[in-house]
Amino acid sequence: MRLVVARCSAQYTGRLSAHLPLATRLLVVKADGSVLLHSDGGSYKPLNWMSPPCTLTVLDPGDEAAGRGVDQVWVVQHAKSDDRLEIELHEVLHESAHDLGVDPGLVKDGVEAHLQALLAEQIHLLGAGHVLVRREYPTAIGPVDILARHPEGGTVAVEIKRRGDIDGVEQLTRYLELLGRDPLLAPVRGVFAAQEIRPQARVLAHDRGIACLVLDYDAMRGVDDVESRLF
Repeated sequence: MRLVVARCSAQYTGRLSAHLPLATRLLVVKADGSVLLHSDGGSYKPLNWMSPPCTLTVLDPGDEAAGRGVDQVWVVQHAKSDDRLEIELHEVLHESAHDLGVDPGLVKDGVEAHLQALLAEQIHLLGAGHVLVRREYPTAIGPVDILARHPEGGTVAVEIKRRGDIDGVEQLTRYLELLGRDPLLAPVRGVFAAQEIRPQARVLAHDRGIACLVLDYDAMRGVDDVESRLF
């Protein structure tokens, strides 16, 4: 992982356009190729980022940019789309690189792990005709919670959360991009499953062709009397 603190500005073009004016920010370049720009606020979410697969090229500034005080230009180009992130670095205040090794991944809490086990046992909740391939299907960027065979062919990748937010949809999107390259698995459909799915996450999932599934934990455990509900 490469960490750079610099005075910089950035321009994002592609599906949308966005501009970050000159300010001091943290730039993170990860081993998977992703590039993220962080401010000293806004919690964990970057101001802008580029997800893999993408390439980072460092260029010398042109005469006009050099005249504005630009020292170097980072061009981050997505490999499968026109999305492009250009970062102009005016002054580098800190730079370091660290080998973090292989991360064991997030250890799911009891409820989330139990939801995964229950859905594997009740794979019909995905729809009639689905067949479980396996839980924790391994990929180069981490395991997919559940992989199943779709009755019409291809496979289904399921990401399970207790509370489904945008980050979970982004995570599943990365899995789908990777799994879709395997001709033995393609086409790969995505299902985002959670006890509660936030509206923003549902909109993003729909936009990316990912189905949403709300999981009733009590009903799946057999402790909820559905017929006795008032609503």
